[in-house]
Amino acid sequence: MVVVDGLIERGFEGVCAAFAQAQSGDEGAAQLCVYRHGRAVVDLWTGQDPESGMAWDGESLSVLMSVSKGVTATCVHMLIERGQLELSAPVREYWPEFAAGGKADVTVADLLAHRAGLPGFDPAAGIGARELTDWAMCTETLAAMTPLWQPGTAFYYHSITWGYLAGELIRRVSGKGVGDFLAAEIAEPLGLSLWIGLPETEEHRVVPQFSRKVQPSAAQVASVLANIGIDTEAPVIRTLLATVETREDGVALLNTREGHAAEVPAGNAIGNARALARLYAATIGEVDGIRLLSPDSVNRARQPQTDGLRGPAPLDILPITHRFANGYEINGPAHAMLGDGSFGHIGTGGRLSFAHPESGTAVGYTCTNMIWEDAAGPDPRWLPWMAALQEALA
Repeated sequence: MVVVDGLIERGFEGVCAAFAQAQSGDEGAAQLCVYRHGRAVVDLWTGQDPESGMAWDGESLSVLMSVSKGVTATCVHMLIERGQLELSAPVREYWPEFAAGGKADVTVADLLAHRAGLPGFDPAAGIGARELTDWAMCTETLAAMTPLWQPGTAFYYHSITWGYLAGELIRRVSGKGVGDFLAAEIAEPLGLSLWIGLPETEEHRVVPQFSRKVQPSAAQVASVLANIGIDTEAPVIRTLLATVETREDGVALLNTREGHAAEVPAGNAIGNARALARLYAATIGEVDGIRLLSPDSVNRARQPQTDGLRGPAPLDILPITHRFANGYEINGPAHAMLGDGSFGHIGTGGRLSFAHPESGTAVGYTCTNMIWEDAAGPDPRWLPWMAALQEALA
């Protein structure tokens, strides 16, 4: 029997029951928090940590994987709202070195929407998992790199590089690293347990993530691609395979103090469901008198940017699994949220956070058991409570 702790408002009891059902087969831990019109109506947690035996409750912290991108995108859109960044402007206006390698015309929007042609590091650069903690090395490598397709003409998920690209824009125009900007402009005003670059004083709250799944090696991925007729010697494929090679070590790094302390804005934000739901609630309305983005900024941020585009050749024969706006993921068949208008981000392993302005709803879900991969469609753990939430909101 799954024991669920926390609080729930009248009318949302079905969400609690569905959350318990969803977690009944999960050996790990999870949190679910929902805000409606600026206040928490669901705040639940359940499960345990089979790896370290650490306690788990609503204040526990976990690595958020690519949910981190939505957090970072919110920082970017705050700067756009203040007039310090412009979506249509070339990145070189803020980061002059980025113009190298034929990137002079790459726009901020191209970068945010995974259209920039920089989905991984050049394999010759020698950037493995450990080097991901070296901000200067990563950003300088990307600034010098030649795009792997003509920017704006195709898109492919910049799974690791997106964080350095967006984060360097934040640093160039605000004078703060993404972690410092997040702390000063969002987390501290809203009272969030949310960091990119975790202070050592908070390390004791982090419950490690784990996975029982064996991830495919780069050689196995190459074999699959070759079997469907994709040229594995194409530059974009070699870059993709190099990224796969760092994946296992990268996930392991995120369970270390070094990985927690670094700034890897594509994937190493650390927080909990309460923080995520409260952050997104403050993007679409006031939370205790604080609002992060205006309605105009929200509408600009969630405009589709990849509809009608395919992946770059030779990946253009693969099915599309992501749908991007300006830095956020938006509602799509593989990553359904609360319908059209939703914006946020999913994270490998099953994390999820988003807002749905039309219903005044914001959601944060965290988990420690990494059982989900985004190419396979929605995490089955989301489906019961998502359906119950939609019913409660109807």
